[in-house]
Amino acid sequence: MSATTPTQHSEQPGRIMSGEMAEQPAVLRRILDEGAPKIREVAEQVAARNPRFVLLTARGTSDNAALYAKYLLEVRLGKPCGLTSMSTTTAYGAQPDLTDVLVITVSQSGGSPDLVASTKAAREAGAITLAVTNNADSPLAAVSEFHIDVLAGPEKALPATKTYTAELLALYLFVEGLRGGDGSAAKALPELAQQILDRKDEVKALAGRYRFAERMVLTSRGYGYPTAKEAALKLMETSYIPALSYSGADLLHGPLAMVDNISPVIAIVTDGKGGEALQPVLDRLRGRGADLVVIGSQSEVAKASAGFALPTEGVAEEVQPILEILPLQMLAYEVTIARGQDPDAPRALAKVTETR
Repeated sequence: MSATTPTQHSEQPGRIMSGEMAEQPAVLRRILDEGAPKIREVAEQVAARNPRFVLLTARGTSDNAALYAKYLLEVRLGKPCGLTSMSTTTAYGAQPDLTDVLVITVSQSGGSPDLVASTKAAREAGAITLAVTNNADSPLAAVSEFHIDVLAGPEKALPATKTYTAELLALYLFVEGLRGGDGSAAKALPELAQQILDRKDEVKALAGRYRFAERMVLTSRGYGYPTAKEAALKLMETSYIPALSYSGADLLHGPLAMVDNISPVIAIVTDGKGGEALQPVLDRLRGRGADLVVIGSQSEVAKASAGFALPTEGVAEEVQPILEILPLQMLAYEVTIARGQDPDAPRALAKVTETR
């Protein structure tokens, strides 16, 4: 069930979303300065319990953050983990044995009934439960054994922007805490994020190029894959353009047939092993004459039809998604404005979606 409530359009279309995107460097800095010690404390307590594997639970934008955490946990920590299907508990009444399993539930509001119910059931089934939310007073935080506040501050625009990057950073610091790392790879992120957000004119030019697109395809591999999924979601919920996201590997297994020289393909090319794994896909896309847009290094952008070069030199691959999503958030915003719509108030959406 989806709860939809009336939304008020801002006086200037997109004013709220634009303001919240602009807050992201400050939010990232706040997490590093104020949130990191608490996150490390939670990580140390969870690590002491030595969970045997990890399950991640989320919906929507937070589900993409959870997918990012899955890559971190498997690559950086070597822990097997998976994304849960909440209906197995909430609809089918399944009662799995979750003894010594870490269940991480990620939610901006912490208010969706299925998230609360499945987390409560997981705790009763023996799981170590951790809620990662932007609301320390939420029902989800209340039923969880541990809680991490992502410290993003109130988010009023329906499209989540600052809460997404805040979730990514909080989850990165948590995983680093589990493995005894210091999280130093994230220290440069606030400044780099500001550099990207200051390049609005570049994104506006891209939006002018693609404002009339009838469909978009987004692809990446590795740590960049959650970025492709989140960017597709942002484009769909703000501009209403059908946006399909695929792992580069999956794109080659059939969906490549729909790629032509009309609908743009946006490739997030992470600087690292994920980007290397994507190269054969990029070659195939260029071979098909695709209108290829690259979000990544300058060298990759130079080989594409268009793109946005990221300042990722010397930035660890595992934290690049926090930067990759920023120009794509701006692209969703600018395309929506160019199409005469208000990204602050997408039709038929509510800030808290109540599913069961």
